[in-house]
Amino acid sequence: MCGIAGILSKNIDLRERHTLIENISKSLKMRGPDGRGEFIKPYAALIHRRLSVIDPENGSQPMRFGKYTIVYNGEIYNTDEIRNELKSFGYSFNTHCDTEVILKAYHKWKEKSCEKLNGIFAYAIWDDEEKELFMCRDRIGVKPLYYAEKDGIFAFASRIKSLLLIPEITTDVDENGLNEIFMLGPAKTIGTAVFRDIKELPPATYMIYNSDSTEIKEYWRLEAREHTDGVDDTIEKTRFLVRDAIERQLVSDVPLCTFLSGGLDSSVISRVASDYYRENGAVLDTYSVDYTDNDKYFKKSLFQPNKDSDYIDLISSYIGSRHRNIVLDNKDVAHALIDSTLARNLPGFTDVDSSLLLFCKAVKEGHTVALSGECADEIFGGYPWYHNKDILFEETFPWSRSTDVRSSILKKGFLPNGEEYAHARYLETVAKASCLDSDTKTEKRMREMFRLNLDWFMQTLLVRKDVMSMESSLEVRVPFCDYRIVEYAYNMPWEIKSLDGREKGVLRKAFENELPYVITWRKKSPYPKTHNPVYFEEVCKMTEEVLKDKTSPLVEMLNVKKIEELMENPDALDAPWYGQLMRGPQVLAYIVQIYWWIKDNNVNFV
Repeated sequence: MCGIAGILSKNIDLRERHTLIENISKSLKMRGPDGRGEFIKPYAALIHRRLSVIDPENGSQPMRFGKYTIVYNGEIYNTDEIRNELKSFGYSFNTHCDTEVILKAYHKWKEKSCEKLNGIFAYAIWDDEEKELFMCRDRIGVKPLYYAEKDGIFAFASRIKSLLLIPEITTDVDENGLNEIFMLGPAKTIGTAVFRDIKELPPATYMIYNSDSTEIKEYWRLEAREHTDGVDDTIEKTRFLVRDAIERQLVSDVPLCTFLSGGLDSSVISRVASDYYRENGAVLDTYSVDYTDNDKYFKKSLFQPNKDSDYIDLISSYIGSRHRNIVLDNKDVAHALIDSTLARNLPGFTDVDSSLLLFCKAVKEGHTVALSGECADEIFGGYPWYHNKDILFEETFPWSRSTDVRSSILKKGFLPNGEEYAHARYLETVAKASCLDSDTKTEKRMREMFRLNLDWFMQTLLVRKDVMSMESSLEVRVPFCDYRIVEYAYNMPWEIKSLDGREKGVLRKAFENELPYVITWRKKSPYPKTHNPVYFEEVCKMTEEVLKDKTSPLVEMLNVKKIEELMENPDALDAPWYGQLMRGPQVLAYIVQIYWWIKDNNVNFV
């Protein structure tokens, strides 16, 4: 994994922008601490920071072939197949890395080359003869890519922060940006970056940019197709696709581990990885996260019926992994809210972000690559809102069902169009869901829910995982995001997907003979959160400091009385702000993150 950036200019000699290029490179250092490189011409500058994973001795970037130069971030999991196909056309290779394969695939097939890639990626290829830039992003949106075009400058980068270093690009945030923060956050609309001058290249698209035009095209989309496999064949194909995705992603020339929560998804990944390692005479390392004294304060709930710690030792012993449990200090988790905000460059998923940042930093002490179980819930129907019919057919985001709870923390009349803004984003998303004429009402709605989860909830988790891991110089791979699994699951009838009336029923059946029964059929439990009151007390102190700063633009936005009520009674919210567990303490933490986002970027509200 790496960090990439680039600047194209019609009016400025980029050879004279040494300080700017140096600062952009520094802003990407945590994404790529192992090496750096630049390609600089008067009209174009490409910047790369490298985290060495495959072929550390070679594969430096920017990499050139003929008139093309590439900067690339990601991993391609079918590299060998593409390389062999290119060899059949007479291409030769000087490295073992996937960068060279992508570059020569583009030389051979141009924009059609991205359709051949199975992996997580964001890259840019500069044509020095045609003065044209090609940029592409993976189908699911695992790796980030932002861009901006203003005053004769076109720039792109893996981080928003890198683009804000360019003087021509402002920190302006308009009403739409505020609606993204307060009415949708920590999610955001695909294609946006909250800042008015910056956009996101959407997943599954490529861009062709030259001085005359900017063209964005979709190269992949989820299409509804008839599912012709019976139940047994569906179970077997699910097992094959998941196993194949995991095994492809175990390739690494540096130490690799897995995240293990004791839940179904991470246990499946760790079991397959452990088998692979054992066959090669090695032992898999696994990691879990917990919080100081969390067992002491844990309380069962509908969304969190049991503790992960009850199951982690069981599955680790079962698969024979070398396990380490990372225990986080609650005050550290609170104060890392600031670091996680600065890393994301937007307010984020509060303690879910900050704890992951600290966890990844600890894992990085021993490993460079990890596999994680994100996104199985979105793909295989794991969340409660798939199964509660009272929620299922509501015309709203199921994880954030009403904007009332959001408006309650704002001054009356602030963002008066917020509800309409959020609902419009909902309608745009469900309209994208491809359906069959033969779909029942329930099947059609499940496709819409799949699309909603893919474009919103899943994207929030993927941004979180990418930013917090890469801020720690740790590469995290997500096997359930293999697009072949996504395509197959999209067209799987709900009665098969939810076999035995269980969330992720088909996935459970696929691996029931490879895991302990209690792991396979355990009720879903979300990412572990702290239940220790020390965390809430610390967040309240941080919120008090925010409210004391009368110079902050937040003074004109927040309903201070409501904020103080939440500090007195964290259960005062009528419903979660976002997801299953983002309630009072997390809303206060989100306000802290907004405050530091504004302060760090000197945000200008227009």
